Amino acid sequence: MFYTFLLSIMSSNLLLDFLFSFALAGVVLGSTISQEPISFDQNYEVTWGGDHVLSFDQGREVELSMDRASGSGFASKSTYGSGFFRMKIKLPGRNSAGVVTAFYLSSSGSKHDELDFEFLGNKEGKPYTLQTNVFADGEGNREQRLHLWFDPTKDFHSYGILWNPYQVVFFVDEIPIRVFKNKSHNGVGYPTKAMRVIASLWNGEDWATDGGKTKIDWTYAPFTAQFQGFNADGCPDYNSDEHKLISDDDHDQCSSQKQIWWWNSDKYRTLNSDQQKLYQSVKEKYVNYDYCNDVSRFQVLPPECPQ
Repeated sequence: MFYTFLLSIMSSNLLLDFLFSFALAGVVLGSTISQEPISFDQNYEVTWGGDHVLSFDQGREVELSMDRASGSGFASKSTYGSGFFRMKIKLPGRNSAGVVTAFYLSSSGSKHDELDFEFLGNKEGKPYTLQTNVFADGEGNREQRLHLWFDPTKDFHSYGILWNPYQVVFFVDEIPIRVFKNKSHNGVGYPTKAMRVIASLWNGEDWATDGGKTKIDWTYAPFTAQFQGFNADGCPDYNSDEHKLISDDDHDQCSSQKQIWWWNSDKYRTLNSDQQKLYQSVKEKYVNYDYCNDVSRFQVLPPECPQ
């Protein structure tokens, strides 16, 4: 009954604040994990554009900025072999066309694995596009895009990536917006390499808005994005060479259902029925591009796509 009510709210476009409050309370995801905010420096470090990074509230909030001179970014100090990685983000406002804010997991090397949130800016008054992508062993081209059901520049919202041996799930405010199942038994690539958690703000005007036709208006610079939530619910990989697959021991460790790796438990093998209904509603109402439907791009659809 409760989720029927939620779905009716979604269909009437009153979904946002209502779902936001309940999802963050753990109603949708059902997670009992509760952590006190920690300082950025405990798990993360600035990786580029250091003079374009500011820290507030004793390190509990970090601001990335971009101007003509540089963008900026940070990454986790550790690599991880599985986990549930979340960040609260407030995106650049006003005219952000051509500006890309990214939150993602990535390994290194040409045959890298990667799980992407990319927020593609737009002219003032036009909606952001959220693009997700999945890379496995260097192979990507799995883009999905949607318009968010709220203005992501007005307040912080939670974005999360669940990555375990069974599935990758992208969440917005704890609502599943994309699922990529592990179909490696059918020859479909699946992320297995140790990955860092990365965030960045950068110039994507060559492609990000209107296919690159709309460029950055630098009179609106500096562009800024704020980040909170620097806890890391992940299984650390202790193999020093992140270009390689994680070691057999580490792989077994990070794939196990030990209590500390709660995201690998049976509960997270698949979406529950309530999550599935919300996911289906998001796909029907907000997704505007799915590579699995792009028959002009793929003469033969990728094997993970419904045939």
